[in-house]
Amino acid sequence: MSKASGSATPAKMGAVAASLVQSAIDGGLPGAALGIVNRAGEKFTFYSGDAQVFPESRPLKANYYFDLASLTKVLFTLPQVMRLLEEGLADLEDPLRRFLPEASWLQDSPLPRLTLRQLLSHQSGLPAWEPIYTWGADAATLKARLLQQRWRLGEPVYSDIGFMLLGMVLERLRDRPLSRFELPAGLSFAPDAKLSVATENCPWRGRVLVGEVHDCNAFALGGVAGHAGLFGTLEGVLDRALAWLNETELAPASHAAVLEPQSPERLLGWVRRHHGWSGGGLTSAGSYGHTGFTGTGVWVDPERGYAWALLTNRVHPSRHGKNPIPELRRSVANAIAASWRPQ
Repeated sequence: MSKASGSATPAKMGAVAASLVQSAIDGGLPGAALGIVNRAGEKFTFYSGDAQVFPESRPLKANYYFDLASLTKVLFTLPQVMRLLEEGLADLEDPLRRFLPEASWLQDSPLPRLTLRQLLSHQSGLPAWEPIYTWGADAATLKARLLQQRWRLGEPVYSDIGFMLLGMVLERLRDRPLSRFELPAGLSFAPDAKLSVATENCPWRGRVLVGEVHDCNAFALGGVAGHAGLFGTLEGVLDRALAWLNETELAPASHAAVLEPQSPERLLGWVRRHHGWSGGGLTSAGSYGHTGFTGTGVWVDPERGYAWALLTNRVHPSRHGKNPIPELRRSVANAIAASWRPQ
């Protein structure tokens, strides 16, 4: 695999992409931050719009934290699980019952037999989502029920439930809640509200969410779960993207295992390039990325030697408005890819 950095600097690569983001802001998207980084660590960043428009207006600033939503899966949970392997505490083929034996309370339950590999690659057959926050108000009780629910397995689908279980594995083996795990600079589980981008005016909680997790299930599970709960600045996300790009986030063997294809669309945690994916049609074949429901996303193109992130608050003040993000993500990705030139 070629690891050329290309002759176009991130600043040159970002010019057209930034204009596309600005057009989306002019069209009603509250706020957005775009960043590109190359293998040498050179960065381009662009910020526009508002961190909040309701009930008051606050302009977006460079040090503000976005609710990263499902980027939690790949920027936190995935590397934490892989470090368990590096320390000899787990293996990808280990079943869930090794770490959470109470999952075996029903002898006919398929849950305890599911492996870490199946959960990480969304190949378990668990449901995509359940309204867990409606089951009760106590986080410990909700986690117990997650293990004792009669889950019916179907065809493999992208599953928040699977990553909730991975978060519970981490808590059990590290003997502390996820909220007490150390995070790199620019990432947080509890950012200052004054430095946070607003998400939804939540009907369930009765307030505009600022600095608290948007995902209702993650909120009910204590504010942080394996599938959601991470916040990050654009710089913080770009730093993690650079670590993946330069293969320094994990040990070399772990990195190689993560990038081994698990299905036509999945790696471990990450989404691999495929027709119609969020990273556009002009990225190279080895590209991978992930998106978040709040309007966030990060992508890595190791063959061309760059990575990029687009963070927005598209759910503010409501998720039910027009959603330009799917098209914007692909347009931005293609503009960046088209501006790249090999050495």
